[in-house]
This record gives sequence, C-alpha cells and structure tokens, in this order.
Amino acid sequence: MHVAIIATDKPGHLQTRLDNRDAHLAYGRDSGKLVMAGPFLNEAGEMCGSLLIIEVETMQEAHDFAESDPYAKAGLFENVRIEQWKKVIG
Repeated sequence: MHVAIIATDKPGHLQTRLDNRDAHLAYGRDSGKLVMAGPFLNEAGEMCGSLLIIEVETMQEAHDFAESDPYAKAGLFENVRIEQWKKVIG
C-alpha cells in the first residue's frame, strides 16, 4: 500500500532541517520504501515541512518508518500525519 507522511516543521527550526538533511535523504534513499518525496516551502521559499510517499505492507511499518527518520529523531517536526494514499493520476 502507499502511505503519505505529511510533516510540518517547528517554527524557527530551519537549521535543524539543514543539519540533518544528508542523513534524511540517505535514510529515504536506502530504505527501499520511498516512492517520492520533497519539502514544503514557505512564502520565503524556505523548506518548512515534508511530504513523503512510501510503499509498505502495514500502517505500523509506515509509523515505524516515520519515527526512524533522522528529521523526526532530531525533533524537527511540529506535527506529522500518516495516511493511506491511493494514486489515481500521474
């Protein structure tokens, strides 16, 4: 199944994102679960959140993936939504 992980950064935590970006990108790349991903941008064009689409067998696997993300471990996110997602177009 596909799952969307939708995360919003804590205000004022851009440096936390930058400090952990390489580890976050490697985690997604090496996981074998990532389908697509990218940051949300604020009005100034700065990264302020994340959208990841992953492919997993269970929702528990999706929650485990999200909790093990280096961004999550660094305390970057103010909130995280994890939702089953169905691709229709694209």
